[in-house]
Amino acid sequence: MNIVLLSGGSGKRLWPLSNDTRSKQFIKIFKTADRSYESMVQRVYRQILSVDASAAVTIATSKSQVSAIHNQLGTDVGISVEPCRRDTFPAIALAAAYLHDVQMIPEKESVVVCPVDPYVEQDYFEALKALGERAATSSANLVLMGIEPTYPSAKYGYIIPKDKENVSQVSVFKEKPDEETAKSYIASGALWNGGVFAFRLGYVLKRAHELIAFHDYRDLYEKYDTLTKVSFDYAVVEHESEIEVMRFGGMWKDMGTWNTLTEAMESPSIGKAILNDSCDNVHVVNELDVPVLCMGLKDVVVSASPEGILVSDKIQSSYIKPFVDEIDQQIMFAEKSWGSFRVIDIEEGSMTIKVTLNAGHKMNYHSHERRDEIWTVIDGQGRTIIDGVEKAVTAGDVIAMKAGTPHTIIADTPLQVIEVQIGMDISVGDKKKLDLQMPKP
Repeated sequence: MNIVLLSGGSGKRLWPLSNDTRSKQFIKIFKTADRSYESMVQRVYRQILSVDASAAVTIATSKSQVSAIHNQLGTDVGISVEPCRRDTFPAIALAAAYLHDVQMIPEKESVVVCPVDPYVEQDYFEALKALGERAATSSANLVLMGIEPTYPSAKYGYIIPKDKENVSQVSVFKEKPDEETAKSYIASGALWNGGVFAFRLGYVLKRAHELIAFHDYRDLYEKYDTLTKVSFDYAVVEHESEIEVMRFGGMWKDMGTWNTLTEAMESPSIGKAILNDSCDNVHVVNELDVPVLCMGLKDVVVSASPEGILVSDKIQSSYIKPFVDEIDQQIMFAEKSWGSFRVIDIEEGSMTIKVTLNAGHKMNYHSHERRDEIWTVIDGQGRTIIDGVEKAVTAGDVIAMKAGTPHTIIADTPLQVIEVQIGMDISVGDKKKLDLQMPKP
């Protein structure tokens, strides 16, 4: 099975756990068999491989999410990086070119495309596999998954099939309706359009070449920022007459808001939280190392992270985005390919960060022009390379780097470091990546 997972957006509706670099799909909120927690992207990736261990998974995403993907999934997963946002048709065209020119997938093979963040069970991935198999053999150019609706939702578009068979020709598509119109659609046999579909790779490549002048993946990547923003539905689906829809009647939830996300939580709290007996339908997600106490609350979600604190009625939490859009602050937490960092304190002229490096990983070799840095190793063992000189470090060691000094740190074991940045112009732009030469003896 060739599957492309669309991973986009900043997930502002799940603030304060999500931010511009940590989208909702990377929040570890789902309990696993070993009682640890996994994110949406980890859950979906694990479920795909449990159905098809040989599945070729590619994630279509922005550059800002690549480090988090490598952190959570490793380096085996394919990544089609969008240089900038250009909506779903350019993203899928770029992913198709990546599959063909980089992954060497033949044009005759089928590809399944779906969002990265639905809350689903194993039967959904069995259905994805069947969807891909149908696309490989059907005379239709597109095979969509139609989700049997459980209520008249105004959040989704609708697919009206020609009959009630498991696989049917599509009669018509309907845009997102109001609730009353949705009821009439459902009465006529309509299915939710969850943005899940399959096609033979050559079909989408042909359509991409018809609409975009490009030679191959690299050429398309280089001119990506010049492309017109257009959805896959508008560019392809609305112009295609040979379309089938396959029904899916299993559980399918869009985890786009706190209200829906808390429905999937196995326990009322994650992190340090106390709820007294008079609380009803209250959920707490606490990433801070301080307790949250809730008393006498009903239908409320509480979330605390280094980014901020949310206390909201569950229904009202769906309307959070315009308020979060007005918040402009330093990114306080991010996962990187080498580990993660969390901002502890910000003062005028200084910033203090806790850095966690995974064993066998290192930071980029780099320098800063406008700030000094001091590292205090608090746990683990590793090595620093400062201006080309390598030195072993362990808990208790303190390393100082003046502005302009090339430096990196390598983790031989899991390594935790407190980094203090000192300067009057501390910014993410003040970082110059360098080639790492052989250390001096």
